[in-house]
Amino acid sequence: MPFVTATRSVGRAGLFTLSVLRASKPTADFFRELVREIYKIGARSLPIIAVGGAFVGLSVTLLGYRALETYGAANQVSAMLGLGLYRELGPVLTALLFIGRAGSSIAAELGLMRATDQITALGLMAIDPVGKAVAPRFWAAVISVPLLTGFFCSLAISASYFEAVHVIGIDSGIFWQVLRDSVDFGSDFAMAFVKSAVFGAVAALVAAYVGYHAEPTIEGTSVATTKAVVNASLLVLMFNFVMSAMLFR
Repeated sequence: MPFVTATRSVGRAGLFTLSVLRASKPTADFFRELVREIYKIGARSLPIIAVGGAFVGLSVTLLGYRALETYGAANQVSAMLGLGLYRELGPVLTALLFIGRAGSSIAAELGLMRATDQITALGLMAIDPVGKAVAPRFWAAVISVPLLTGFFCSLAISASYFEAVHVIGIDSGIFWQVLRDSVDFGSDFAMAFVKSAVFGAVAALVAAYVGYHAEPTIEGTSVATTKAVVNASLLVLMFNFVMSAMLFR
């Protein structure tokens, strides 16, 4: 039955999450793998995050200016940008870009490890495959996504400033003053990074779970990669709604 199958999958995912947390032991080998994974899935994602952030800032500024100009409030465009970025767009779009760039890579790597019996070989050598292959990727995502979100928001605001001040003609001082007055450090700025850490954990767990349990074939790896991107993206959007409803009342 579909309901029973779905319930069983949720249970397996929960047990997999507990095994990842239990396998996260602060050893020298773990930190070496962690640093390597932060570079692979974090630093290598910077170009797409930078381009995405810049164009989101330009698009939101143009849209906000056209909407606010109707009511004579064009100078408030930076407030609209800041609140939209830190509360919703920054964490969500960064997580979605991260899933497309790094989440698919995590699922594909673990799927290929399953297909080539590398995970089985680790178990035969008395090495915990979850601690060796999954835990460093999980914590690298938890660390990297908030940092990428900060980079995304910085590029978006910089691009918005250029368009608003040098193209549209809004005063530079008013742009920064309105942005500073509208964004609260605790409820907006800090919460953006809390949401990003949750999204990073969700993305890494989903990608690692489907890749780790993929069918040991090339086709199984491709199916796992597709499932990782689709399922993680939907879960990020769902968690974003729940957290926004709880945090921004």
